[in-house]
Amino acid sequence: MNARLLGGRYELTEPLGKGGMGEVWAGNDLALGGRRIAVKLLHADRLAATSGTTEPEELRRRFLRECRVTARVDHPGLVAVHDAGQDGDELFLVMQLIEGCDLGDHLAEHDPYPWHWAVAVLAQLCSALAAVHAVRIVHRDLKPGNVMIRPDGRVTILDLGIAAARGDGEDTRLTRTGTLLGTPVYMAPEQAVGDPPVGPSADLYALGAIGYELLTGQAPFTAPNAAGLLYKKLHEDPVPLTSLRPDAPPRLAALIHRLLARDPGDRPGDAHQLFAALIPLLPANPAGTTAPLDPTRPFWHPMAPWPPARPAEPDLTTVLDEVRHLVAHGQYPRAADLLSRTLPLATGRYGEASPIVRGLRKQYAATLMHIGDYAHALPEIRRLAQEFALERGPYDSVVLQLRADEQLCLRHLGHAS
Repeated sequence: MNARLLGGRYELTEPLGKGGMGEVWAGNDLALGGRRIAVKLLHADRLAATSGTTEPEELRRRFLRECRVTARVDHPGLVAVHDAGQDGDELFLVMQLIEGCDLGDHLAEHDPYPWHWAVAVLAQLCSALAAVHAVRIVHRDLKPGNVMIRPDGRVTILDLGIAAARGDGEDTRLTRTGTLLGTPVYMAPEQAVGDPPVGPSADLYALGAIGYELLTGQAPFTAPNAAGLLYKKLHEDPVPLTSLRPDAPPRLAALIHRLLARDPGDRPGDAHQLFAALIPLLPANPAGTTAPLDPTRPFWHPMAPWPPARPAEPDLTTVLDEVRHLVAHGQYPRAADLLSRTLPLATGRYGEASPIVRGLRKQYAATLMHIGDYAHALPEIRRLAQEFALERGPYDSVVLQLRADEQLCLRHLGHAS
């Protein structure tokens, strides 16, 4: 399938997902040397016709507001906006393409989720929300699917799709067709009922729901529908976190429950206060570099370059099969090249004295001799002969064959026996 060109500049290559406000594609910015980008598209007429939720003009207005809102905030924890425009009947928003793992998948891959990772994720989200709230914006749809963990451990909020500027006259309860703006599991009670008007504290409630899920693997409340969820949020308390995750610090559990308070006034005052409460819960600065996708890393190594990617460990069975295939077809130079690249990796994994490594080195030496590269074959053969002689004695058949190969190399190199 041919890539689509948008606005004469943006090449759309593969879809990344669909949401209530349109679809998102990965692509390339051809005007800037093929820089990788993410593009959100909205075909308002088509979306309104198929969903029956909102009039096209309302969708366009909401989408353009998202463009403005997202572009207003400059913070490393928020996706950067590069451009916005219209192509035919479609509106588009061009954004930074974030590599990594979304928080929902990160949780699924690490069960149970380390509690200090949960602290680091919440603290990074607090930092981004403080910047959002500083320009009088409320996010209103913070959830694991909107959060990415980057390879160096930085946490990035992807989507400000239903964010609203406080005081802009926006109805924060329901659309005219009765659709909730937000995700019910992470939505604060006041956001669902619209009383009092939604403020930054609603985003802190969402952080509490995310933190609870990271620590327990489950949402604080479950119900078959949004109405049931709202009833529980208004009339019940979540299962105490300490009973589900006893290894979590009691102060952390208490803080999560404060975030999930029904009354916004009982939650921490703002994102700054919450950040200040979370930071002391982080463990001591670890020695060395932390693992990939570790959200604590930015706190201890904020400016350190990420280590270069390590070569993938070889699948030795596959390598040997490929070497046999190449040798059988007389492609000795390619076989020698493959073995030369595999040997350092195998040595690092198994050690110099491993039978696997020695077998690879014998095959490498034999292949070098086949292509007449006696200068490189000689040291490999001598080393192998010495090692086998120490283990098996000087008259072992393998040692005698290696000594004969050594003499052959010397003759071809013009040395006397």
